[in-house]
Amino acid sequence: MNESGNAWNDLHGAGAMEFPSGDRGTVELFAYCDRLSYARGEVVRLMVHTTRRTFDVEVLLDGEQPVPVFARAGLGGQIQATPLDAYQRGCGWQDTLEIPIAREWPSGFYLIRLTVADSDGHPHSREGGFVVRPGHEGEARRRLLLVMATCTYAAYNDWGGANAYRRVIGGKSIDGGAPRLSLDRPWARGHLRLPPDAPRHTDVPDLPPHSPPRYPYIEWALTHGFTRHYCDAGWAYYDRHFWNWAKSTGYEIDLLTQHDLHEQRDLMMRYQAMVMVGHDEYWTWEMRDAVDDFVKQGGNLARFAGNFLWQVRLEGAGRVQVCYKNPMLDPLFQSERASRTTTYWDASCIGRPAACTMGLTGAAGIYSRFGAVMPRASGGCTVYRPNHWAFAGTDLYYGDVFGGAPARIASYEVDGVDYTFRDGLPYPTCKDAAPAELEILAMAPAARGELRRHQGLLNAPLHEVESLLQRVPPFYDLPADGIERGAGMIAILESGRGTIFNAGYSEWISGLLHHDFFVEKITRNVLDRLLTN
Repeated sequence: MNESGNAWNDLHGAGAMEFPSGDRGTVELFAYCDRLSYARGEVVRLMVHTTRRTFDVEVLLDGEQPVPVFARAGLGGQIQATPLDAYQRGCGWQDTLEIPIAREWPSGFYLIRLTVADSDGHPHSREGGFVVRPGHEGEARRRLLLVMATCTYAAYNDWGGANAYRRVIGGKSIDGGAPRLSLDRPWARGHLRLPPDAPRHTDVPDLPPHSPPRYPYIEWALTHGFTRHYCDAGWAYYDRHFWNWAKSTGYEIDLLTQHDLHEQRDLMMRYQAMVMVGHDEYWTWEMRDAVDDFVKQGGNLARFAGNFLWQVRLEGAGRVQVCYKNPMLDPLFQSERASRTTTYWDASCIGRPAACTMGLTGAAGIYSRFGAVMPRASGGCTVYRPNHWAFAGTDLYYGDVFGGAPARIASYEVDGVDYTFRDGLPYPTCKDAAPAELEILAMAPAARGELRRHQGLLNAPLHEVESLLQRVPPFYDLPADGIERGAGMIAILESGRGTIFNAGYSEWISGLLHHDFFVEKITRNVLDRLLTN
């Protein structure tokens, strides 16, 4: 959710937001593609801005060992005129290069590495990227389909001066995001490529007593010239790690974007199991329709992700993402299309609760081990139904906690439902439209925002969530004694002829990175079951 940046913006100004100056005395290099994904045989149109006379480009099939597939050197560079509001209307740059996609290129993420030299001959590089969609030949039923959370990518991309959380106005970064965000601009530094030592949300140590919270990943980003949102969204921080883990574990895997679900849902229907990972916050109505249809017709969904929360719309041939968050600012609010209002899914004005698609909802969880939210929690998840097939071979017992340090999978943003306990087991109350059949396997406490106990800076204060819920009430009654408490959960649901397994933790991937025995075994159990059942 990450609704606020407050004093961080005043402290650091607009330094981490990128925008071309066109000054030949500085080294600038930016690029973007005309689309997010392509079929084999199509052509990528690449738009490049640089202050250097020439540049080199290399395209690599990204992975544990990136594979070069295309290269050009000594291409003519040009300074491209860029509107000040490029973040919402697009850069409008001229085409610089066409990259043909060979028929033999497999589905995956292709990193475009651009390089220039400064006046002393030192190289400077930046990146772009695109997805090659799977073809229609061959058997896909036993292959995993990973769906990248590209709507969340777009929401956190602050290249050009704005994202869904903050904007630069008069040279100063202020709270309050832009409701319209264009895909026709580069990705901010850190969304597509990161050094291996980039801090994760899970790396934050326990907060010392009586200390203000800190955000080491933001400090690192601003110190090293990366977007402060690198750990909120992107191929480099989330999807790439799962892709590499799955490949190294022996799974065959293909790649689509959320935007492909919106526009070409037939591409997913050949698969038995679809996977989503990481921070999975923003969705369109049509994307939800695609997932619902997939599961009802017998497809299976494995979601290792958190924060399913906001509805967005796509406009401008799918190249502009719209999300007002406050529905009263949205032109569709109180119109005949009020259900498409861009705010959180559980708002009464939409009529489509989040739990109806994913089983869990971001509105019932939100944060753990984040700033001043549960800063000394274990980061682990407590088991309540150890006899479920998802835990087969783990040797986990009732009440065991797994995924704690160093992985700390219950960090950052998490999903859950309203629940109660009976005979020592958690059950959904269904007041938030969670299906009665939802089985809660494990869970961890969470909270909906940070409490201000010190003068330190807060990244997501609780009062902002309270303000949103007062302004835009949910369809269910809120507790009379406050809305701070939530939970992150692992749950399973049978829907139609398919199965939804939802580990509602955005940092589940950290368990795979740290080779946590329990996290890896559960992940394999789920994938193997959903690929064959």
